[in-house]
Parts: sequence; structure tokens; C-alpha cells
Amino acid sequence: MTKINFLAIGDITTDAFIRLKDASVNCVVNKEDCRLCLKFGDKVPYEFVEVLRSVGNSPNAVVSASRLGLKSALMTNVGDDQNGKECVEALEKNGVITDYVTEEKGIETNYHYVLWFESDRTILVKHHEYKYDFPEIEAPEWIYLSSLAENSLPYQMQIVDYLKKHPETKLAFQPGTFQMRLGVEKLAEIYKLSEVFVCNLDEAQKILKMDKKNDPVVLLQKIHELGPKIVSITDGANGAYAYDGKEIWFMPPYPDPKPPYERTGAGDAFTSTFVVALALGKSLEEALMWGPINSMSVVQHIGAQKGLLTREKLEEFLKNAPDNYKPKKIN
Repeated sequence: MTKINFLAIGDITTDAFIRLKDASVNCVVNKEDCRLCLKFGDKVPYEFVEVLRSVGNSPNAVVSASRLGLKSALMTNVGDDQNGKECVEALEKNGVITDYVTEEKGIETNYHYVLWFESDRTILVKHHEYKYDFPEIEAPEWIYLSSLAENSLPYQMQIVDYLKKHPETKLAFQPGTFQMRLGVEKLAEIYKLSEVFVCNLDEAQKILKMDKKNDPVVLLQKIHELGPKIVSITDGANGAYAYDGKEIWFMPPYPDPKPPYERTGAGDAFTSTFVVALALGKSLEEALMWGPINSMSVVQHIGAQKGLLTREKLEEFLKNAPDNYKPKKIN
């Protein structure tokens, strides 16, 4: 087998997008702690359902890397059901190597429901607990680690051992929900071994157990102290930040051609594209310019993968970017 440039590790799922039309969003001050509200005990109408296979943080990332030209593979687990078969087929259609997809007998493949209202979504998730096991494989250039189920701690320690045996492999870590719940202490070795770490602003505050009044610069520095060489924190439509231990940069978003249609996967698009750019030898500043372009494209479509760009198309957007689309040093 040709040497893999980009090995993504994480759970795969199917997303069923349910487009709601009779709902409301109630928030406290400053649009925080918002709640999606539906009529309780009633029949709630919806517009349509669209089912998307082979999604999730790591599957989204590996499709992004494949479209951008890297030899990419996914290590994940599926059940022995039709859903699992269709997830694998969808990966292969996107040029993703599926040699490391494990089919488990007698278990279902993950299936999530996305309640989509206006331009945002609330996701009902259920991660089945698979028998995770990391095989001895030829060392890839990069491992991209993201969302796994609650029982995955021993598996992640296997990944730690593998990375220590193969220091030539670089780790990109985008923590999922359960990885954040495990806490910094249990995943301390993952943080220390990370070449790149990316999360959003709210996630950074949760990881560090800090309140929401903290400056992104402080959050960058605190996460960097945990071990990652490069830390990036995204702040949605406000832009993104990055820190390599020496310089802190702010990157504005790429201008949307029209209002976002649906925001699922914007963070995955930024993170994976940022990592791919670094894997291709781009500088930190160049990687920051790549990431928001894929995010901009993704939010113009339903789901996390339809809008992912080829390298040729991404570079076309970069060439046509406005003059002020560039990273700004803030320290």
C-alpha cells in the first residue's frame, strides 16, 4: 500500500437532517444558553429529511483531506448493518482508503438526528461502544484524532503508545464531546504529543474550566502549556486564532457569498484544511488562510461534506480573496 499521508481516527455516523419549520429559539442575555423549543406533546411539522452517510468529525476531516489531494484513510468501527455498508461505500466514493474500517458483528452503526432550524442545528447523538483496538500499521505522516465514544480511553492510550514508537508521525487533535468530558488529566499524553490542537472558543473554556470572560489569547496560551506545538481556536463567524509558542495570529473569516444555509461541519472543515495545509508544508499564516475558505463553502450546503473543496478550487478562492483577507499578528 502507498504510504498514507493522513490517517483520521474517530467514530463514523449517519446524520438524518430534519428541517424544522415550527420551532423557536429562546436565549438568555447576549444570546447565550439558548434552547430550541418545540410544542410539547403535539405533532410538529417539518419540511423535509435528508440522510447523509459517513459523517462525523474524523470522517469529515478525511474526506476534506482526500479532496485536497492527500492519500487519506479512516480508522473507525461500523456495525454489520446496511447503514455501515453504505457509510463505507460513501467513503470509497470520496477516494478514502477503508482498509482500517472494522466491522463488528451484532452491533449497530451510529445514527444521529440533526434538528435543523434556520441556519443552525441541534444534534441528537448516540455513540455505540465498539471494541476499539489499534493495529500495528505502517506509520502515516499524520494522525488526525477526534470524536470517540465514552469507552475509548484504553484505545487512546494505545494511540499514545504507537505515537511514542513512531515519532515521525505527527498528531492533530480535535477533541470530541466525550474526549472533553474525560478531561485534560486523563488525556494529558495526547495533549503533550499533539503537533496541532484545534477547538472552538466555547470548547477551550470547557477544557480549561475557565469562564466565558477569558480572552482568546489567554486560552491559546493555556492550552499551549498543555503540550501542543500549534494551537488554533475558532470563534465561528468572528474568525480564528493560532499560536505556535512564539506568535499569536488572528484570521478573519472568508466573506460568505450569501448567508449560510446550514452550519454543520464548519469547524471540521476549518480544522482539517488547516492541518492539511501544514501537512503540505505551508506556513502557519498560509494554513490560517486555507481553513476559513473550506468553512465558508461548507455552510452553503446541507451537511459537513457537500461543500468541501478540491485544492484547485480552494486556491481559486484564495487567489480571488479580498485584500484584507490575511492573518494579523496580535502580539
